[in-house]
Amino acid sequence: MGDPAGVFKAYDVRGTYPDQLDAELCRAIGSAMATYCGTGRMLVVRDMRPSGVELAAAFAEGARAAGAAVCDLGMASTDFLYFASGTLDAPGAMFTASHNPANYNGIKLCHAGARPIGRDTGLLEVQRLAVGYLEEPPAGPPGPEPEQLDLLEAYAVHVRSFVDCAELRPLRVVADTANGMGGLVAPLVFGPLPFELTVLYPELDGTFPNHPADPIQEENQADLKRAVAELGADVGLAFDGDADRVFLVDEQGQTVSGSLTTALVAAAMLEKHPGATILYNLICSKVVPETIAELGGVGVRTRVGHSYIKAVMAETGAVFGGEHSGHYYFADNFRADSGIIAAMVVLELMSKAGRPLSALLAPYRRYASSGEINTEVKDPARMVERVAQRVAAEGVTIDRLDGLTVDYGDWWYNLRPSNTEPLLRLNVEAHSEEECARHVAEVLALVAELGE
Repeated sequence: MGDPAGVFKAYDVRGTYPDQLDAELCRAIGSAMATYCGTGRMLVVRDMRPSGVELAAAFAEGARAAGAAVCDLGMASTDFLYFASGTLDAPGAMFTASHNPANYNGIKLCHAGARPIGRDTGLLEVQRLAVGYLEEPPAGPPGPEPEQLDLLEAYAVHVRSFVDCAELRPLRVVADTANGMGGLVAPLVFGPLPFELTVLYPELDGTFPNHPADPIQEENQADLKRAVAELGADVGLAFDGDADRVFLVDEQGQTVSGSLTTALVAAAMLEKHPGATILYNLICSKVVPETIAELGGVGVRTRVGHSYIKAVMAETGAVFGGEHSGHYYFADNFRADSGIIAAMVVLELMSKAGRPLSALLAPYRRYASSGEINTEVKDPARMVERVAQRVAAEGVTIDRLDGLTVDYGDWWYNLRPSNTEPLLRLNVEAHSEEECARHVAEVLALVAELGE
């Protein structure tokens, strides 16, 4: 039997297959979702991981056993599930472990209308119900035979609706989909557009034979950067395994951070929606709130994580939100994240400006960032508290919105426990690469000292 205590995380269900997450547990989770959300239509989508076939089928069995009408949407990206959930106004489950290695799988769950299900928005109740169903499965009449529905073309039309397709000009685009779901959705979305698209590793293969589907790690962008240079491409797009995140590479082969993409897309959204509210998470570069303020928008800083950001979007009426990790949220996308919609917005900006991406980004390259540095410690949450106690006496600006953020004025850092892995995450920003590297060493030395 799987491990319900170990696989329910802050935002989703995730674990190694089959020791932590197996068919029996997924069947119970399916019954729990049907009970929690009501026994109407339940959407089920999976990515290309081999274990997803068995696990998604088991979830569907469990949902039907609890009376739900299962709608099998087949294989697609996570943002496709959000589109389907919003369009059909039905709850759903996406079987994916995103960027994790091949031996992992998981489930991203949502309410009808693509509203998130996380630890604070129903996931604990789903866990409680699932544990009960492991002991005693539902005994009521089952739901109807699963319905199969193809919404992929409608999804592609929806993605393209975020730009004026008549404004797009011929651009050479390279997409590294890392054998993930981008290999399905990128050609579908870009096919009718005036782009010359080259897809690296388009074969859907959840064993990831070429490189990990984790584009935030720069070593996983090496093939994309090489292809951009060899083909003289205008832009490179690096998708993660379930294709809800994207990282950009400019025509010079330089990585574009999630913060810079957030600033660029925020500028585009404020041009269309003057004075609008834009969200950014607390590990985004300072260039993001600066850009929002300079363009007359209202910036709102949030915790890290999609369930928090979607909730704040609903509260504030924000039109867009961005995370340093490559998640981009759009009000007109049911407040859900979509990497390919963000890519479309950038391609439209490039087309209208008639300038290379590096030139568009130049005004935003104001700071040096460490990127996310992960450190294994015995107790990440306790380590954050130890560091907080040490720096509290220094008289610097600190806040506890998410982990610990320490701002010295000319540089800052955030230290927080991972919500999905037993890691301590560090992000540092300063005015130069040299200063940033020095401060990274200082914070890591402090962590090592306090861990002794």
